[in-house]
Amino acid sequence: MSKAKAKKKTFHRQKKGKPPKRGLPRYAWVLIALAIAGIIVFIRLYPPGQTPPDNLGPPRAAIVDQLSVLQVNETFIMHVTSELEEFGFEVDLYQGEQITVDFYRKLPTHGYRVIVFRTHSGILEEGEQVHEKTTIFTNEEFDWKKHQADVWHDRLFMAGIDDTRPRVFSIGPKFIRDGMQGRFNDTVIIMMGCAGIYLEDLAEAFVHAGASAYIAWDASVLLDYVDGATEHLVKQLCSEKATVGEAVVSTMAARGPDPRYEAELQYYPQGIGGKTLADLTRFHA
Repeated sequence: MSKAKAKKKTFHRQKKGKPPKRGLPRYAWVLIALAIAGIIVFIRLYPPGQTPPDNLGPPRAAIVDQLSVLQVNETFIMHVTSELEEFGFEVDLYQGEQITVDFYRKLPTHGYRVIVFRTHSGILEEGEQVHEKTTIFTNEEFDWKKHQADVWHDRLFMAGIDDTRPRVFSIGPKFIRDGMQGRFNDTVIIMMGCAGIYLEDLAEAFVHAGASAYIAWDASVLLDYVDGATEHLVKQLCSEKATVGEAVVSTMAARGPDPRYEAELQYYPQGIGGKTLADLTRFHA
């Protein structure tokens, strides 16, 4: 009887003598909390299905020169690139055969803050019918066997400048809304093509896709004219630190409307007139 009691007491003392159970160290919980917070922020910035930018370094700008296959303008490229670089952007140039459907599809994933589209654009026409859509040209030759889902759902169209050149794919507003990967977060779009804002469908599509501003001409334009006018516009926005409204007024005062088609420069949405490039891109050098 006494031995049993002694044994019981010994067992009880050993249990009390064990070190208390402890959870993770405090610093580990801090690291876990920071990791969870980072995941939440990442998900809010880039929801499921949205691709984050492939470059998180210095702010970048792009010149999309689809028209280089028709008329090269190295002076334009040099001057616009210089202005953007002076402002603080790293500039990427895309030309010629690089301008494909898939190039446009992935364009938002690069995280550009400014995109200058030196591209052909216009109101879609088919025979005697005029479709109320503005499209932007690629340099990818049209093929009914390619991009069939996009063609079927009115995201892509067949387009041509004239009867001497092959037909190419062009992208419409639905492609910008639904066919691209990622978003144009805090991006200023400068559209140099014909009738880029005759309708507001492209402007609305880019803003819907995250762009902060869309600047374009309201009718057809001659290429020499629009090259010079865009150089002036970019200089006003970059070197002169002008607001969008001031830059547009200055450009029209200096260059006037297009000499043949009387196109004028417009911007969208109207509320951005008092904002600068730094405001719209959230980049202050």
